[in-house]
Amino acid sequence: MKRKMKYIGMVSILFVVLGCQQKNATKAKDEPAMTMHMDSNAFAGKINDQEVHLFELKNKRGVHAYLTNFGARIVGLWVPDKQGNLRDVVLGFAKATDYNNPAEPYFGTIVGPFGNRIAKGTFQLDGQSYQLPVNNGSNTLHGGFNGVHFANWTVKSKNDSSITFAYTLPDRSEGFPGNIAMEVTYGLNEENELTIAYQAQSDKKTVINLTNHAYFNLNGEGSGSILNHQIRLFADEFTPVDSTLIPTGKLEKVIGTPFDFTVKKAIGRDINANDRQLFYGKGYDHNFVLNKQKEGGWYKAAQVTGDQSGIVMDILTEEPGIQFYSGNFMNEKVQLKNGKKDSFRTAFCLEPQHFPDSPNQSNFPSTVLIPGQIYKTKSLYRFSVY
Repeated sequence: MKRKMKYIGMVSILFVVLGCQQKNATKAKDEPAMTMHMDSNAFAGKINDQEVHLFELKNKRGVHAYLTNFGARIVGLWVPDKQGNLRDVVLGFAKATDYNNPAEPYFGTIVGPFGNRIAKGTFQLDGQSYQLPVNNGSNTLHGGFNGVHFANWTVKSKNDSSITFAYTLPDRSEGFPGNIAMEVTYGLNEENELTIAYQAQSDKKTVINLTNHAYFNLNGEGSGSILNHQIRLFADEFTPVDSTLIPTGKLEKVIGTPFDFTVKKAIGRDINANDRQLFYGKGYDHNFVLNKQKEGGWYKAAQVTGDQSGIVMDILTEEPGIQFYSGNFMNEKVQLKNGKKDSFRTAFCLEPQHFPDSPNQSNFPSTVLIPGQIYKTKSLYRFSVY
């Protein structure tokens, strides 16, 4: 009798343990591990003998945006999902020094002075040739090896809802002419809208194309593939590229191709189609030409929905294009702030911008900035739920 009771007791314990494991496994699957708030002291550090800090913007609806002066970048962005729980939708690191890494894939940073690619790292202004460092195959990407993403920006102003970073790129740094004085202002309002406003001036004729390189996963950082996210792009054309991802100069219609996002569809629906452009990019890594549908004073650029979270992100901009990158080169080189790795296609980028290689493409909108002019542009990221 005692043996029978002991056996029944052991079976009961086993069921309890298995039940707890199953419950925890379900929770782990449905609720990605996330740091709900960041520790500014743990994040802070020194890079190139300069202090790097964490800054927080917040609104009364619970949205928190974390930023740092190293690269003037977004570190994390917590927004409510359809159950009202906060999810961190931007990939980043828990410590400032983790960003000072050549393998770091531009997480959340400002890229410039020329975001995207310039063919063979060279361009001409008024008959003079400028050579930039080649850091992406045979081309220059995002301003070169250092650009502004490895710069320690200064904080010009800060309050609970806004912060302005400033940095001056010295003349001929990374090969670009002119002392280029840049400012980037992040603002968070009570409508769960994050705005990024850019401004620049130069004392010599130069080229400028600033944008933000945030990696998004609307189900939460480290929550898995983004291929089931639903995306719509307000673009009827895109700029096809050659094998080095430099635009050919043509504008091609998206209708009837894997690049047709005029109606919302899953990111992964056509990503493996037999298409030369997808082969070149190893997926989507292309500039889309916005069709200039207006909403207020903005152009509609994109709308993306997280398939698990129900979080909807609308992007509006003053720029003529948007680069869509589907995380094709993510390969678990770095560890995210919640402990997960940057696995293949677990985030996407949508970068409002002028077109790649514009300094060498006369038919593209100009990116030339002359002394006395002020370059100004802004983009907006609105978060809601369906």
